[in-house]
Amino acid sequence: QVHLIESGGGLVQAGDSLNLTCAASGDTLSNYAMGWFRQPPGKEREFVAGISWSADRSYYADSVKGRFTISRDNGKNSIHLQMNGLNSGDTAVYHCAADTNIGKVLWVGVHGGMELWGKGILVTVST
Repeated sequence: QVHLIESGGGLVQAGDSLNLTCAASGDTLSNYAMGWFRQPPGKEREFVAGISWSADRSYYADSVKGRFTISRDNGKNSIHLQMNGLNSGDTAVYHCAADTNIGKVLWVGVHGGMELWGKGILVTVST
């Protein structure tokens, strides 16, 4: 059974950067498309970024485009989300998720329909 564990969250000030990591145990992630999702306080889950299994394609929500970068290291069985220029709107619990279908990452994940989910990690941006 594969487990996803997020790390790297915390409390930062507006304008700062954070690098989130999602590490997998129990199986390889190399066959999975991966995504980052977030749920701001009192709001619905939203898609943040996605990456294909081979890392040849990446996708971003308009709200983070140009500030966030998703990457993966299949050799280390992990993905990352480099977040720059953080603002208060980025405050949320961030989850990584995996599915063999990149389409689910892009269109279904916000509704929970992914094969694997991490428990999430809190990112708080103070102004």
